[in-house]
Amino acid sequence: MSDIRVTIWNEFRHEKSHEEVRKVYPEGIHEALAQALRQHDDLSVRTAWLDQPENGLTAEVLSDTDVLLWWGHMAHQEVADEVVDRVHQAVLNGMGLIPLHSAHYSKIFRRLMGTSCSLNWREADDKERLWVIAPSHPLAAGLPPYFELPAEEMYGEFFDIPAPDELVLVSWFTGGEVFRSGCCYNRGHGRIFYFRPGHETYPTYYDANVLRILTNAIHWCAPTPEAAARKFGNTPPVEDVK
Repeated sequence: MSDIRVTIWNEFRHEKSHEEVRKVYPEGIHEALAQALRQHDDLSVRTAWLDQPENGLTAEVLSDTDVLLWWGHMAHQEVADEVVDRVHQAVLNGMGLIPLHSAHYSKIFRRLMGTSCSLNWREADDKERLWVIAPSHPLAAGLPPYFELPAEEMYGEFFDIPAPDELVLVSWFTGGEVFRSGCCYNRGHGRIFYFRPGHETYPTYYDANVLRILTNAIHWCAPTPEAAARKFGNTPPVEDVK
């Protein structure tokens, strides 16, 4: 079985401009995730970021990517429209996409959802309790019934997204809010998993359960041979037409 080719894309701006973020992710969020995911023998992991040529997502990079993780926050509008077009087509062709946390406002996620993707939020060190509401789903493999993050940014409903094809995780916060935090979608041949936790000032991407979910999501989002084999166009009849 071939390795799943993973690209982790990150703006890589907060880590350069905010000391509070640099203390948590000294080499960038993308490298923290890459170091963890490279522990899996069946994953081949590369990183890319905003300030590289073509925002790090050239046609060559995307053609060599099975699953793309996306973290963005302060520079969504700086992603070139032609890059968004390229990623959008790659998803429709079968590439998996995992938007993380504030990537709900990324150009690519909003295009794929067709809605504003707006929500309510608060930075107040809320405890987040994530409940697994689809325990038989592949994304939930190895997870307890719930787990907690001691401090996170709050995201609250209403979350302006289409109803997920499958909802795997729901969050509760100490302020009383709830949020759809693990949302599965199919677009064209590609699979999308939006995962909520991951504010840049918290060590969320070192949490074992968070990393388990991301590993599960990569395997779930990876293209299947059946999806790649689908064809469209003029088709001969299955039976003779008289």
